[in-house]
Amino acid sequence: MTSTDRRLPILGAVWAVGLLASGWSPADRATWWMEVAPVLLAFPVLVVLRHRFRFSHLALALIMLHGLVLMLGGAYTYARVPIGFAVRDWLHLARNPYDRFGHLMQGFVPAIVLREILIRTGSIASRRLLTVTVLAYCLSVSALYELIEFGAAVALGQGADAFLGTQGDPWDTQWDMLMCLIGAIFALVLLSRVHDRQIARLRP
Repeated sequence: MTSTDRRLPILGAVWAVGLLASGWSPADRATWWMEVAPVLLAFPVLVVLRHRFRFSHLALALIMLHGLVLMLGGAYTYARVPIGFAVRDWLHLARNPYDRFGHLMQGFVPAIVLREILIRTGSIASRRLLTVTVLAYCLSVSALYELIEFGAAVALGQGADAFLGTQGDPWDTQWDMLMCLIGAIFALVLLSRVHDRQIARLRP
């Protein structure tokens, strides 16, 4: 059994426990389904690709963490996550910041995953172009997600409030995209060297 084969069952078990806990009695069932949908889509993809593309420990750990962030947000809705209220009171913020953290992770994790894919497939030789491509991709994912939220708002009307999590902020969409960009930049600045070492170990 390969290293990836050993790690995927662990990831699957952690996510299964997380899904059961977050989905046991969520604040809003429809919102929960929408928030955890990326997890339900990502795991089958990882299973299908396990023999063709073995992700680094760092990438898989971040993917697992991101899934748990989505599950927690789905359980309470992002505007009501308890730890977000604690941070709000501690930092004297005007709103629950868990939604901002979720969008930070929306850039942080995909930045490393895409970086790994582009490096290992040899798609981009220039490291400068690699950085620009990763940041552009993360922003495009964020923009797509905002369009999905827009579609949910149009389709569900007031029923989409919990999914949107705007908390009355008219600039919520712009803040979400900015947090995604900041997360991607942080990931590249903080983890690129560690990531490079792990990728080097995966090469024949």
